[in-house]
Amino acid sequence: MAPSATLPCDDAGRELPHVAIFPFMARGHTIPLTHLAHLLLRRRLATVTFFTTPGNAAFVRAALPDGVDVVELPFPDGDGHASQGAENVEGVASASSFAAFAEATSALRPHFEEALAAMRPPATLLVADAFLYWTGESATALGIPRVSFLGTSAFAHVMREAFVRDKPGCGPLLCDATAGATDTYTVPEFPHVQFLLADIPPLPLPAIVLDAKMGMAVAGSRGVIMNTFHHLESSYIDHWDRHVGPRAWPIGPLCLARQPSSTVVDEVHNAKPSWLRWLDEKAAAGQSVLFVALGTLLAVSDEQLKEVARGLEDAQVNFLWAVRSDDSADLGSGFHERVQGRGMVTGGWVDQPAILQHDCVRGFLSHCGWNSVLESVCAGVPLAVWPMAFDQPLNAKLVVDELKVGVRVRSAGGLVKGEEVSRAVREIMLGETRGSAVKNAAVLAGQAHHAMSAGGSSWKKVEEMISVLCGQPTDNPSKAHVGGK
Repeated sequence: MAPSATLPCDDAGRELPHVAIFPFMARGHTIPLTHLAHLLLRRRLATVTFFTTPGNAAFVRAALPDGVDVVELPFPDGDGHASQGAENVEGVASASSFAAFAEATSALRPHFEEALAAMRPPATLLVADAFLYWTGESATALGIPRVSFLGTSAFAHVMREAFVRDKPGCGPLLCDATAGATDTYTVPEFPHVQFLLADIPPLPLPAIVLDAKMGMAVAGSRGVIMNTFHHLESSYIDHWDRHVGPRAWPIGPLCLARQPSSTVVDEVHNAKPSWLRWLDEKAAAGQSVLFVALGTLLAVSDEQLKEVARGLEDAQVNFLWAVRSDDSADLGSGFHERVQGRGMVTGGWVDQPAILQHDCVRGFLSHCGWNSVLESVCAGVPLAVWPMAFDQPLNAKLVVDELKVGVRVRSAGGLVKGEEVSRAVREIMLGETRGSAVKNAAVLAGQAHHAMSAGGSSWKKVEEMISVLCGQPTDNPSKAHVGGK
């Protein structure tokens, strides 16, 4: 190993901490942590080693800045051999397979511990996704401080804690089968927050077991990284710190940590992608556009896609619709021809932040994944939210009822008809709700950018986190005070 004098140092000549980052194998969990790597390197707070698997490595390397070491851990199958199947949750069959996939990642542990122990300079901090609960024992065995990454809102985490504790809709032994669709649960600590019992995400038994393991691992960590900022969720962050724990480090929105490219280029054709050229044309014509993206994690049925298409057509607004690359292209006979000129459908990857920040994009029909919410908030774009699974119903309640930057697509859990899609789209693009939603979104966008700027709340928190957990002194002693706000 090279002498310490040649290792990366900060402006005061101190050797930088070496942070190991290990995301869960889902793009929505990986992307924020690649943004964290950008932030740590750009601000010269730490050097970074990033862990992934061979099947995810190309995506990870493309998202990371130069100077980050990437370690690929072979993903074994049940016989201990390298897996030829899914290496991320986008490749599993359904939401019900999610817990099984998360449990299967523990097979990476021997290779992970070997690679973590071999890091040079030695790792001074491990940032691991909470779904990789088994990394807690690995870090403890090697004497490395660990923080857990929680990839959704503080609101969602606080609400989940209340649900687990109070078991709304359940009796002492089992759930109350008489609970109706209009029955509600009021969160005791936040009496203004009420849920229909039907809107509380259920947990199947495998997920309950996984949730318990994750909870123990989080409780044993040195804190939790939350991709949020103080002004967005102050009461829920404070509640977490005072009543749940361990300490939260709200250091987001991390999507603002990556420096935006001045131009978006299609690498295959070395030119602007077709969707960007289309948006530019709409902006030049003074027209507004709705962006539509329903997430990458779960496939939307062909029947539902056709209803979305019918709703967008009937809404009579311009739209750019990004569908999963493996979603059916059959959106109904004659759909593409009927919407030609005011609607565009594109498959595969798109630069969602660039789209939301485009001058002509004035609304977002979203599944309400937390990354999408933050990217929309940062762009000051109001949302029509259509939660489908996982934390999305909780995020949707935050967006609509707390932040007041969106409207809800009404769904009873089955097929959502085109009429409802059209209603929600028209409300957020043309309706009475739009004025206040746009105003609130603009305020939050300003606060988000301030939080990540020099001297902002998240700017200070990430510096404080590295100082406290890596033992790095700061120029301002008050910044290293664990209890400081």
